[in-house]
Parts: sequence; structure tokens; C-alpha cells
Amino acid sequence: MKNIISLFLLGLLFISCTTKIEENVGHTVIAKWQGDKRSAISLTFDDGIINQLTVARPILNNLGLKGTFYIITGKVDGSAKGKFIGRPGEEIIKETITTKTNADNFFERASLISFTGTTQAADYHTKAGSLFESGKIIEAHALIDEAFEKLRNGKLKNTDDVVFHNNSVDTTSWSQYKIYAAEGHEIASHSVTHPRLAVLDEANLIYELEQSKADIQRFLGKKYTFSAECPYGTENERVMEYAHKIYPALRNRMPESYLDELNRSSEKQPDASDKEYVQWQRGALTNHSMELMKSWVDTCLANDNIWLVLVFHGVNGIGWEPKNAPEFEEYFSYMKEKEANLWIAPFAEVTKYIRERKSSEIDIKLNDDTIVVNISCGLDPEIYNVPITLKTYVPSGWKNVVVSKQGEQKHLFRPRIQKDNLGSYAVYSVLTDTNEIVLSEY
Repeated sequence: MKNIISLFLLGLLFISCTTKIEENVGHTVIAKWQGDKRSAISLTFDDGIINQLTVARPILNNLGLKGTFYIITGKVDGSAKGKFIGRPGEEIIKETITTKTNADNFFERASLISFTGTTQAADYHTKAGSLFESGKIIEAHALIDEAFEKLRNGKLKNTDDVVFHNNSVDTTSWSQYKIYAAEGHEIASHSVTHPRLAVLDEANLIYELEQSKADIQRFLGKKYTFSAECPYGTENERVMEYAHKIYPALRNRMPESYLDELNRSSEKQPDASDKEYVQWQRGALTNHSMELMKSWVDTCLANDNIWLVLVFHGVNGIGWEPKNAPEFEEYFSYMKEKEANLWIAPFAEVTKYIRERKSSEIDIKLNDDTIVVNISCGLDPEIYNVPITLKTYVPSGWKNVVVSKQGEQKHLFRPRIQKDNLGSYAVYSVLTDTNEIVLSEY
């Protein structure tokens, strides 16, 4: 009798569990990352260093990986070059004799000094910008006074000092960049001349941002004007305000309530964040060990909310803090081996995916033998065109599933059925403007 009662109770439990699982049929969620991966990684390169394109890029291609290259457009033949916009330079220089640099004239003078003809003058601009962004305003003003005094006395010279972002060997052409873009890499703006944007006046700041964008659009197309990186990783509020009006996304900063941004200087550990997404930037420097760099990838795999944004500069001795080809080969191969759990994609693609996911809503309609999924998203589909990954629960009795569009014979996908504690489900990726998505058994 006890055995009969036990079997009866087990039967009720089975029916209850099965009923709960079947209640989930049609339930659809948007995966946190494309492909329902564990985390995301973006491989970004700054300054348009030639070895990035001739050494690192082929390694990426051989592994089937895509990177983001933030280029200084003024270095590319055919582009607009750097220039000072404003009053005649002679007039400003004359004023420096009688009027010290102050808050009213600092930006104008710091903008001009780079274009007075010597590498030393450009270096004064860079150093003054660094002081200013460090909060050392008085020191920055004094340095600009020193620069103009030397300029007036003919003591500013050209030097042999290495300017890492402005190498004479960087000769990549727009026709070459067009090929690299066609390979699937993101080519994006790093300004016209790589200045300290925080110490430029309005006209020169806007020129650096808008002209770089205009040249990229002219030679490569609007697709490559989505993201940008303002030089020196600046987070200056004034620069960010202007730049966000010109570019939809900045690697520097993208404030969102759901996103925790840990830039290269941050010592906060990403797994300590409770935000839905964590953009964790790490700059791979020459002295960084392979063990450390691999640990960044391992941290991604141990969590489900980390977007690791890696920043590279020099390659094979050319550029700032260079890494060498064998290091890139080993490091990128390490990521590739874990691609089943890592979504490795350009910066723009990951940004678009996250925004699409946060802006989309799913509506489900259950029919006798089909599940119809509709997506509504308020973003412009011409810009936000990265497929989002959906996870839809299907009846437990289905052996195979096919995904198609309502009224069309052609199948979009035939995903394999997977199972978790909520039931059987299918994972598939579609654009946010793909409505009337039908799942059925075959």
C-alpha cells in the first residue's frame, strides 16, 4: 500500500513539474551576449600604427577574429590635415608679451602652440594638456607662457624625440583601410592630429572631432563613424559633452545606468560590480606578462557580465608600449580556444548589441503548433543592425525546431534543442526589425 501511495505521489510530482515546464513554452529572453556567450571581448588598437595593420591584423585574420582600429586621420594621405582655426597667430603671439596666460585665453593659446612649426612646440601643448587634466591649472598656464616666450625668442626647435603616435613609417592609405574594413574590422576615429582635446578651444576641438569623422565617412562610409576614442583616454567633461554629440559611442566613456565603466587606470575588480554590464578596459603594456593578460580573459569566463575591452598601441617595436608578434599570436589564440564561451567582436558591434537588448521588447503568440515572436525596438535599424540572440522555450515533445518568417517558406535557422531546469529551448539570432518570427517543429 505504501509503495502504491509513493508511486502516486511521484506521479503527481512528475505531472506538476511537467506542467510547470510546459507553462514556460513561448517564454523568450534576449541573451546578455550574442550567441548566448558567457562574456564579450573587444580588441582595440590606437593610433593607426602601421605594424598593427601589417603584423597584428593578419594574426587576427588567420584566427577569424575582428578588431577595432582607432586611426589618426590626419596621417592618411587625402585627408584634411591638422590646423589652427581662429584669429591670426601673430596677433595671439603678440598678446602673450603683455598678458599672462589665464582661464580666458588658455584654450586659444594651447590650441595655437602646436601649429607654430616645431616639435618642441607640439610637446608643450601635450604637457600642458596633461597638467590641465591632472588639475594642475596654474602649472599648465605657466607652461604655455614658457612656450610662447621661447617661441618669440626663436628658441623652440625641432627635436629627435620620438612621438609614438606620429611615426613617419605610418603610411597606410585609405584604399588599404577600405580593404581592412571589408575584412570585417572596425576602422574608427582617433581625431585628426591626436591632440590634448581638453585644452583646445571650441572651434579647434570641434574640428578635430568632426573632420576626422567626415574623412572616415568620405573614404569608408557612414558605418565607420559610430564609435571613436578621444586621444589619451580623456574623460574630460567638456570634451565628452562635445564628442557624444558627434559620435554615438566613445570608448572613453558611455554613461548608462546599467553599465559600470572601469577604464584603464581603474584598480577596481570587475567581479566586484553589481551592474548588469561591466566594461572593463585593460591596456596591454610591454611589461605585462602573458600570465596577467590571460588572467583578464579568465576573469571574463568566471562571470557573465564582463565586457573586456583590450587596448593595444605599439607592435614589434613601433608605437607606444609595443608588444611583439609572438605575444599577439599566443594571446589571441588563447581567446580563440575559448570562443565557445566568449563573444569576440569589434567595439561598435558590442555597443550596439547591448543597446539593442536594453531597448527591445518581446511579444509572444502561441498557436496550436507554432510560436510566433515579435520584436519591438526604438532604435534606428539602419544604425543598430547587429543581430540579437533570442532564447525561446518550446514544447518538451518537440524533437527538432525550425525558425522562419511568417508567410515565407525559407528557413532562417534550424537550431538544436537544448534543455535547462525551465524546459526545452532554442537559441537563434535575428535583427531587431525582423518581426513575425515563427518557431515550429519539423
